[in-house]
Amino acid sequence: MRTAEGIDFTVLGARIDSALDRWLPLESAEPQSIHRAMRYSVFAGGKRIRPLLCLSAAEAVRPGAEGVEDAACALEFIHTYSLIHDDLPALDNDDLRRGRPTSHKVFGEAMAILAGDALLTLAFEVLAKLPFATAETSAALTLELATASGTVGGMIGGQVHDIEGEGRAPDAKTLERIHRAKTGALLRCAVRMGAIYAGASAEELAALTAYGEHLGLAFQIVDDVLDVEQSSEALGKTAGKDAAQGKITFPAVYGLTVSRAMAMAEFAAALAALRPLGDRASRLEAIARLVVERKA
Repeated sequence: MRTAEGIDFTVLGARIDSALDRWLPLESAEPQSIHRAMRYSVFAGGKRIRPLLCLSAAEAVRPGAEGVEDAACALEFIHTYSLIHDDLPALDNDDLRRGRPTSHKVFGEAMAILAGDALLTLAFEVLAKLPFATAETSAALTLELATASGTVGGMIGGQVHDIEGEGRAPDAKTLERIHRAKTGALLRCAVRMGAIYAGASAEELAALTAYGEHLGLAFQIVDDVLDVEQSSEALGKTAGKDAAQGKITFPAVYGLTVSRAMAMAEFAAALAALRPLGDRASRLEAIARLVVERKA
């Protein structure tokens, strides 16, 4: 894990990976093929931004909240399932993810589809079995994740808008509708899940929600810019795919210069949202800086 503002995320990253390993079935468990495929994608070297946000939001509300890394695993399972399915020939048709061949290139399309389905299912099993959460908290987290992953203002809805927008003239309204749902919803959810797990007050939850909304938009703007500016080797995935597929992106609508300025404005708004939390939000501030300064 990289560092920012003097904060080292190595320990947090190891804590998340250990929890992911505990929840995932072993490769030796039958049927072995599906478990190999699940583990291949989960441990392909992602940045773990969503679980890091969950842990850091909980820390901002109640330092030392026990077991929050388990809830964070559900987020990473949903995110990884979405990447596996995004890469399939029927969707983005990509051969490279996180610097490695995509799941369907290694295991075949059928097994990749099932691996994504299995991770989606496992995410909600995790939330049902949280060892240190009340039934009420588990239910609230389940609703939060299901809504953020779904069709009405959630990740799948955003993906549908993205597919239907391919080849159309790019416009700002469609762009915002796509990305507030496709990427922003799950990032916002990650922050809110950490806050809910730790028992946030209404005021704390409102501040963290605003932070998550601004961070989600900044993340997607930077992602769109990097797709134009960086190589496939640097990104760990195929560069230039957005333009090649006629996708509606921030550079397509606003150009690179304005897009970069928009990302920095969203970054500033995210930091401003954290002010009521004071020093407790230092990790969240560092993550926001990582998001806008990243090169991959």
